[in-house]
Amino acid sequence: MRVIAGSARSLILKTPAGDNTRPTSDRIKETLFNILMNDVPDAVFVDLCSGSGQMGIEALSRGAAKAYFIDNDTTAIGCIEYNLKHTKMIDRSIVLKQDAVTSVSYGIREHADIIFADPPYGKGIDEQILAAAANSKAVDKDTLIIIEELKERDFSFANDLGFDIIREKIYKSNKHVFLRKA
Repeated sequence: MRVIAGSARSLILKTPAGDNTRPTSDRIKETLFNILMNDVPDAVFVDLCSGSGQMGIEALSRGAAKAYFIDNDTTAIGCIEYNLKHTKMIDRSIVLKQDAVTSVSYGIREHADIIFADPPYGKGIDEQILAAAANSKAVDKDTLIIIEELKERDFSFANDLGFDIIREKIYKSNKHVFLRKA
């Protein structure tokens, strides 16, 4: 796994050992950041369920002003911190050892421009994240939320929580759902 573009281009990133994380492939990451090309510069980017931190690091490499890295796994936090030091991006980063729902509710202390969430698939955490985002001071109608989930996952619950689906990008076995407050 590597940084695709920007100031840290081609740097190899460490991934947490074990099977608690599921890193987004370079190909899918590149597709996502091509979609976000105009939204990332100067943004506050939140990487929920960060794992290795690769999504937030990619955002910083492409010009994001700041990134939050949030994971509740100690091994993942160590990996994120290693990768931030390796890419020399620690000074624009905030690393929080919290679960994603708590961090959306209370951990993010400023307006988030982009929130990327890659929670464990099929456990309903995506819905819990959106419910927390609906009441979060860090989220407003301009905040873009992207959730990675299985491609079969029905997101009809998003409307009931006050979010509009503005785009879906479907891959072989998963998808990215792009949402904003209604």
